[in-house]
Amino acid sequence: QVQLVESGGGLVQAGGSLRLSCAVSGFTFAISGMSWWRQVPGKERELVALMLTAGGVVYSDSVKGRFTISRDNAKNTLYLQMNSLKPEDPAVYYCARGYTDSTRGQGTQVTVSS
Repeated sequence: QVQLVESGGGLVQAGGSLRLSCAVSGFTFAISGMSWWRQVPGKERELVALMLTAGGVVYSDSVKGRFTISRDNAKNTLYLQMNSLKPEDPAVYYCARGYTDSTRGQGTQVTVSS
């Protein structure tokens, strides 16, 4: 079955960096569009970044220039490099198959200390 497992979250100081990973199985990752989402309590899940099937990328305005989405098809893994983390970035981060959050992993918590 389809599985997405995120890792790499944790506590980091403002201005620091984290790299999230998402290991996938159960579908053909190499030809799948993928996305990263985040959610804070009481708010709707929001799109952070997506990688199109053809390789193009799209970022939300709030992370543009700081976050980078990438993939390693040989490892069936999606990444999110997060630099210059801000106090408004803490959330549970999810990777998802495709361009919606309907098929996603369990999430990984990112906390930023100021």
